[in-house]
Amino acid sequence: MAIVLFGLNLMLGSVTIPIRTMFNLIRNVPVDDLSRNIVLQIRLPQAFTAILAGAALATAGLLMQTLFRNPLAGPDVLGITSGAGLGVAIITMFTGAWIVYMPQLGVLSLILSAMAGAMAVLLTILALSQRIKDNAMLLITGLMMGYISSAIVGVLTVYSSAENLQEFTLWGLGTFNAVSWEKMNWFAGVTILSLFMAMLLPKPLNMLLMGERYASNLGLHVGRARFMILFSAGLLTAVVTAFCGPIAFIGVATPHVTRLAIRSADHKILLPANLLIGASVALFCNLIARLPGVEGALPINAVTSLMGAPIVIWVVLTRHKRKYL
Repeated sequence: MAIVLFGLNLMLGSVTIPIRTMFNLIRNVPVDDLSRNIVLQIRLPQAFTAILAGAALATAGLLMQTLFRNPLAGPDVLGITSGAGLGVAIITMFTGAWIVYMPQLGVLSLILSAMAGAMAVLLTILALSQRIKDNAMLLITGLMMGYISSAIVGVLTVYSSAENLQEFTLWGLGTFNAVSWEKMNWFAGVTILSLFMAMLLPKPLNMLLMGERYASNLGLHVGRARFMILFSAGLLTAVVTAFCGPIAFIGVATPHVTRLAIRSADHKILLPANLLIGASVALFCNLIARLPGVEGALPINAVTSLMGAPIVIWVVLTRHKRKYL
């Protein structure tokens, strides 16, 4: 499925690339410059970005749902996404001229500021996790940090110019089109490293499904496992938010789609399957956002929300049934 969606992402859009042209590109047969540039310089990095971002957010969501034993937990529950938003708000609302007059420096400043804000919140959460042993209290603390970040952003908007506020709003819509080949090494490198760390965690995740006390009796160092889970999920969320903006619902909804598809709670199977389905979901959303034959593109968050929100509603309703029937 992911391979098919990847091919469709390269072919379809406001300009449709014939399948024969795609085969010629694969075989390195000369094609017209317009088709070559569209596929190689625009759609190919966009598709790779969607694959990595979808896999990262889906994995982070699964880690959070398992750790907190909450089906509605997602990558942004610890306030990391809001921290990234605060970093971007500061840089756009106080130095917005960079983005207008020096676009390349402006894009770089957005990425660095988002990463700085996300990492600041992540490091704070990791430090607090050493003192707050109750997961519910840690979750509440993360949510409160998110509210604080959002409140500061709200204050900054009052003193921001219309142009700078528009730039921040555009960043908040999310996009898979912001990672060029020059930035791909950084984005892919950090994302793949973080995914590799997460893939090493199936055993502690399976133990934590049974509760922290049970996991501790089995010999799991719960504090160390929790630190690694938070670090992996936080880093995945931070890098995707920094490069792509806040992407909604993929991290919350995809783990439920995966559990429904494979009907297993074993993270040895669940983690890689969730990764692949997350990549497929992001590719599908990116394809819908660039409806073939339509000029421009829909905001990626509009598409992910329209797909993800019904899944979350379904999760709430099915849990309600299981509880009262």
